[in-house]
Amino acid sequence: MKSIIKDSLILFAITIVAGFLLGWVYDVTKEPIAHQKEITKANACKAVFEDAVTFTPVDMTGMEQEMAFEGGDIEEVLSAEDSSGKELGFVMTVTSHEGYGGDITFLIGIRNDGTVNGISFTSISETAGLGMKAKNAEFMDQFSDKNVENFVYTKSGKKADNEIDAISAATITTSAVTGSVNGALDFFHQYLKITGGAANE
Repeated sequence: MKSIIKDSLILFAITIVAGFLLGWVYDVTKEPIAHQKEITKANACKAVFEDAVTFTPVDMTGMEQEMAFEGGDIEEVLSAEDSSGKELGFVMTVTSHEGYGGDITFLIGIRNDGTVNGISFTSISETAGLGMKAKNAEFMDQFSDKNVENFVYTKSGKKADNEIDAISAATITTSAVTGSVNGALDFFHQYLKITGGAANE
């Protein structure tokens, strides 16, 4: 009986110490981890809006329904600003739920005049050698510096400014990304363009 009590006390002490150490490690590492996440996020924003200096969250409270589109969601909207604080456009975090391998999340930068600066993936798990080619510049750059109402993908070679060459053998991925870019563009034109000074000049 004494042995059982002793073993129980030892186990209890180990549990307390382990819990304390885990809590201490969390406290020590949470700020550096949060800081690193902010750096990663800022770098991703710069990738789609190079000439912006700051990225300020836009309060979209109450617009959750409007931020959903067929097959995806806009999760966050940031105002992209220059060194004087002038709004140049927006960076949106967009998630498609129609990827072949699951959700696909990317950032898209859109200037006040509706020009797409580009896209940058933050989460994608498509098939290696097929859908993962979406991360290649050859595919992503097709959206860059384009001012169009919406994009369409083609398997026969793009001929118009709004056409995107589909990734070979990865139509589902191509469709998911293209549809989500269009979702972001629609949201911009309906709810964000009116707030951008350059868009009304």
